[in-house]
Amino acid sequence: MPAHCGVMTIELRFPEAQTLKDKRQVLHSLLDRLAARFNLSVAETDGNDLHQRAAIALACVANSPEHCREVLDKALALVESEPRAMVLSVEKEVG
Repeated sequence: MPAHCGVMTIELRFPEAQTLKDKRQVLHSLLDRLAARFNLSVAETDGNDLHQRAAIALACVANSPEHCREVLDKALALVESEPRAMVLSVEKEVG
């Protein structure tokens, strides 16, 4: 049975964050919800030392590319629904 992998990178801005602690509070909550709800691997991949920006990566493995796309789309909707974060850019690759 073939396995398919989907990877999505999202660049975020946290306009209300005044400190790294403010950003990390929102970011860690978001990453925990993504991992738990969608069974994804998630990580902050850039902007670690910036208090208003971050890039996160999400990875999904499934038995069809359609399922990967569906899961990543739902994960993106969850990220976009977070009022304390703004999505600046999204890159998605499914194979």
